[in-house]
Formats: sequence, structure tokens, C-alpha cells
Amino acid sequence: MVGTPPVCNFGWKAPDFTLPATDGRTLSLTDIRGARGTLVMFICNHCPYVIGIRDRIVRDAGELLKQGIGVAAISSNDATTYPADGFDKMRELAEAENFPFPYLYAEDQSVARGYGAACTPDFFGFNADLGLQYRGRLDAARMGQDPTGAPRDLFNAMIQIADTGDGPKDQIPSMGCSIKWKDKN
Repeated sequence: MVGTPPVCNFGWKAPDFTLPATDGRTLSLTDIRGARGTLVMFICNHCPYVIGIRDRIVRDAGELLKQGIGVAAISSNDATTYPADGFDKMRELAEAENFPFPYLYAEDQSVARGYGAACTPDFFGFNADLGLQYRGRLDAARMGQDPTGAPRDLFNAMIQIADTGDGPKDQIPSMGCSIKWKDKN
């Protein structure tokens, strides 16, 4: 099922979390927070939307980290129903793709609920004070399109946030697979 997150709620404060990372550490929001801003991404292993842009996520995250922007990815999908999104598979993917950011697992899904994550990928760009300034797409390329020359919406927004503290007023939401919620029975 396709999901689209709501528009940016400017200034909304990032909820704290403490989660296990695929590299063996346990990290909190404070641990990943950057001096110039923070990007929290909700992704997963199996989503075709994430798979289609994963190389660009890795590229942009690596460049943002060099700019003093903290970056982390969180997977919250139900790994019982979607085994490809389990922690061991996350670890394999993070190593194989050489993720420059921590890949965190929120098994109980409370972090995704706290953030109001709607889909994978869902990007939350915060300023240095952890006020939300971006909730949009990665770039202008559509699924299956050649991304060469496509405006880098997320990257450009995060640089603007790092430089000014404010995100762009016009944002185009991300689109992806809905979060795979656990059955509440």
C-alpha cells in the first residue's frame, strides 16, 4: 500500500528515542544529533521505493554528515510479517551498502508512532534546536526514472536548514510503502 506523509509541521520538536543500531551500539537522538541539524529517516529493507533511492540516500547522507548534520535511519516494520526487515537482515544490508549513518531498529514501533511516520521512506529534517523544518521527498526523480539532474530536495533543504535554521516553505511530500504495523490483537 502506498503512503504519503502529511505536510511539515514547522517547529514540532523531535521526540527522543534510544534504539539498538546494526553496528552493535545503542543510540539516542542526542547521540545522532548534529551541531547544524539532524535528519531522521524511516526506511526499511524490502520497500521498492527505498530500494530505488537507496544509493542516493547513502550519497546524500554522507555529504550531510560532512556538513555537521546528524543522520540516522530507523526501521519500524513488523519483521514477523516482513522477515526481510528483521534486525539481522538490516545488519547485513547496512554492511553491504556501507551506510555512513546508524541504522536503528524500533521493534515495538513506538518511535514511528511518536514521529507520525507514514511510509518508507519518510524524512524528518530538524534544525540545530531539533525543530522540524523539512518533511518532504528525497528528490524530484520518480520511481524508475533516471535521477541524473533531478533537484535534490532533501539535501538542499538540509543545507538551507543548517545555514538558516529554517526549511523551505514549499515542500513536496515523500511517497512510499506504508509502515508495516503489527497486528494489535
